[in-house]
Amino acid sequence: MRASLPHRALFGLAAAALLLFLLFPVYWAVVTSLKSGSALFAVDYLPPRPVWGNYVAVFAEQAFGRNIVNSVIVASTTVAVALALGLFAAYALSRVTFRGRRLLLYCILGVSMFPQIAVLTGMFELINRLGLYDRPLGLSLSYLIFTLPFTVWVLTAFMRELPVELEDAARVDGAGPFTVVVRIFLPLMGPALATSGLLAFIVAWNEFLFALTFTLTNRGRTVPVAIALISGASEHELPWGRIMAASVIVTLPLVILALACQRRIVAGLTAGSVRG
Repeated sequence: MRASLPHRALFGLAAAALLLFLLFPVYWAVVTSLKSGSALFAVDYLPPRPVWGNYVAVFAEQAFGRNIVNSVIVASTTVAVALALGLFAAYALSRVTFRGRRLLLYCILGVSMFPQIAVLTGMFELINRLGLYDRPLGLSLSYLIFTLPFTVWVLTAFMRELPVELEDAARVDGAGPFTVVVRIFLPLMGPALATSGLLAFIVAWNEFLFALTFTLTNRGRTVPVAIALISGASEHELPWGRIMAASVIVTLPLVILALACQRRIVAGLTAGSVRG
């Protein structure tokens, strides 16, 4: 049954209002990044004289390029390790029957509910004793606390929906658990891997508290901390234009990834929501 014209108009109006609410902060960040000096206090929806120098100053006045490279290394390593561990954990939790399986799954999810400040001291001691302080690998290790539980849950829900006949046929041919996961299940789990991988990447890319605590120099510092440390050229100059320019720069990779993987993300998020 087709919706009436007033209902469609109301739905379109609500969608437009929601879109405006979500996109306006991003638009305002772009506008602010093109301003400097007293123009920052003027309400201009289109800056009359765009100042592109903010984008140049971000890289010229600090090692922002190095910080971006560190963020790419940290986020990519976190995603790779989380997906590798999560894939085999999902197989055990969805295909192997053992006592306490459901309790273990809830415990994995419960770990991600702890606030960062509650585990900060313990993680600092661990990172320091492993010799990973002020190194990207130390951040990747600490980020697994928050990325791995969600990854396990998404992959477990998706793997439960895969036909059991595929695994049975592989076992008849002599395939072991490792071969079943890598050769049979892995090619079918693109949507779930894209969803959990992208969300893990976003968490690792935007995380601030651990990055601030576990790094001291640009050798391991990531972009959230680098943005927080941006200051004006003089004590009377406000750095908001440079901060917004840096924010726009580091947001672009996330937008590109989300747009490139949007179909797989939707499929991964809806995995397990419909049962026959």
